[in-house]
Amino acid sequence: MPEKQHVQPATLSTLRELFGDRLQENAPLAGYTSARIGGPADALVFVHSADELVTAAGRLWEMDMPFIILGGGSNVLVGDKGVRGVVIVNRARLVRFDTQAEPPSVRAESGTTLNDIAQRAARLGLSGMEWAATVPGSLGGAVYGNAGAFDGDMAGNLVSVGILHRKRGGEVWPVEKMAYTYRSSLLKRERQPVIILAATLELGRGDPRTIQAKMKQLSARRRSTQPPGASMGSMFKNPPGDFAGRLIETAGLKGKRIGNAEISPIHANFFINHGQTSAKDVKTLIDLTRKTVSDKFGVLLELEIELMGEW
Repeated sequence: MPEKQHVQPATLSTLRELFGDRLQENAPLAGYTSARIGGPADALVFVHSADELVTAAGRLWEMDMPFIILGGGSNVLVGDKGVRGVVIVNRARLVRFDTQAEPPSVRAESGTTLNDIAQRAARLGLSGMEWAATVPGSLGGAVYGNAGAFDGDMAGNLVSVGILHRKRGGEVWPVEKMAYTYRSSLLKRERQPVIILAATLELGRGDPRTIQAKMKQLSARRRSTQPPGASMGSMFKNPPGDFAGRLIETAGLKGKRIGNAEISPIHANFFINHGQTSAKDVKTLIDLTRKTVSDKFGVLLELEIELMGEW
């Protein structure tokens, strides 16, 4: 497949005029992903509010300039050749709690981290997001991919999501319209030309100390079962009635290493970057894992992460 062209000098000049000092050129993406892997973006733009996100996306759509959005940078593997076009780094993090409503709720912009929402809710005596305190990444990514942990997920909390559609403008979707399934949504499956601006989540009420104690318990459980270090989170979705990690371990791949990329000896569904790891090495390990598990058990593992950029 032919490589995509880099952004042309004239276009870069236009981007400089539009975004000023918020623009970085030929910017390595490793520092913006949880795996610490990724080649350079032609252009990198920072936004710090939903309004800035709307403006940036609108201008780029007008230019027919391809772009992707990175929040926490978890659940993605960026290719070694980087990303053609623009990467928007989403730092829109306004959070507003409605403690008077019944049930109480929170509306947060899509760049907010799940941990921030969970911790702030706990201090207010608002429950329901304890599971999210252990999940890396941003609200936008979590809404998009139906992130979850410890029997909780976004489908269980989401009330509505504010989006910007390239052709229809701003819309508010109720949770039902997201058509959530395990680690997926309508937006993820159909790749619609939309960006997630904010979301409203339903909460409950409880004692702050009890809520915080539960979050500490879940965090300790996560630390005891999941490896430290730079990773993308869970690599594969759990197949129906089974666990990806169990299949990979039983296939004899736990601890398998290619270059500085390793299938974790602690949890086989986590691939660890031990330093200066290339995306190519991780992808080779992914392909080996899928083939081995398929050959041994007849199960084709489906990626939970997304591959981005040029390879």
